[in-house]
Amino acid sequence: MKNLMKLLALLIVIVAVVGCGAQPAAPAAPAATEEAAAPAEGDKPLKFVYVSPTPLGVNDFLIMGQTGLELAGDKHGAQTKVLESEDPTTREENVRAAINDGANIVIVLGFEFNDIIPKVAAEAPDTQFLIVDQCIENPPANVHCAVFKEYEAAFLIGAIAASLTETGKVGAISALDIPFLHRYTDSFAEGAKYVKPDIETSTLWVGSDVSAFSDPARAKEQALAMAADGVDHIFAAGAASNFGIFEAAKEKGFFTYGVDVNQCPSAPGHVVENLIKRVDTAIVESVDKIMAGSKENLLTYGLAEKGIGLVALTTDKPEDSQCEIMKHPELIETIKGIQDKIISGEIKIEDPMFKQ
Repeated sequence: MKNLMKLLALLIVIVAVVGCGAQPAAPAAPAATEEAAAPAEGDKPLKFVYVSPTPLGVNDFLIMGQTGLELAGDKHGAQTKVLESEDPTTREENVRAAINDGANIVIVLGFEFNDIIPKVAAEAPDTQFLIVDQCIENPPANVHCAVFKEYEAAFLIGAIAASLTETGKVGAISALDIPFLHRYTDSFAEGAKYVKPDIETSTLWVGSDVSAFSDPARAKEQALAMAADGVDHIFAAGAASNFGIFEAAKEKGFFTYGVDVNQCPSAPGHVVENLIKRVDTAIVESVDKIMAGSKENLLTYGLAEKGIGLVALTTDKPEDSQCEIMKHPELIETIKGIQDKIISGEIKIEDPMFKQ
């Protein structure tokens, strides 16, 4: 068990990229037996603060965090504030500023806060902390984590690719060959074989260190190699490296799939669908539980919770998404049926992260 926890801790460091964070095993329950106290309202107005790891800019993944904050604030009548960070120093400064400003709940997104939250949470036991798309080992009673079942939606992506391929060959390109990222690649292949048991699947890895998450040139080379081998549908799960795969798709005419947010506008006519992480949904529902006094440290969001999904099935106005899937309404209904079977338990998908 100790070796497993060391491995999981290492994975958190390795998967250091916005929008592709690792998720450790379920944390041990805190020593305290009493329920975590809900943020007290009293005479002071409620205050929720979202601290981003980097400036929001045009990063849709981080902007979803702001959307979730605002929705949660409206729902609970709380004041909201966004503090945008630049680097490790400003991240900790912003978290401390949120505490000093009287925040009832401090929301952070991503691995970048893994070293900060354990320290500040111990110093501010009356403040509740929500870490999204990440978790820390043995979180104290005032730290809650919202994580995702990426493998459920990856299965659906594979089912779509198998349904649309004309060559009988589909593939996935991800950043690193580590257990967490097998949630994308292995489940994609599993979903493809669910639809066509004899389909040919393949996987390529961009690199062997964290630079693989931001190496579009190398990812493009691999996508071109796959296409040359007859693969006509490629699942891109490489964070910023995805843009190289999209460029290759535009050049060679194959189809591809994105992750985290709607990436169809990056290559209209070529991106079929996306594995969407509904950060906004996870924040709203997690804040609901914190406000109710929940002592849960690990809050998991999959297809059933609508925290993970596809553009066509979980977003507003999918017809405006520029995704190729919208040209296939009958297939959308078929995939919805598969999704329903996953939610009901008729289709069981093991977490590939713990099959390695």
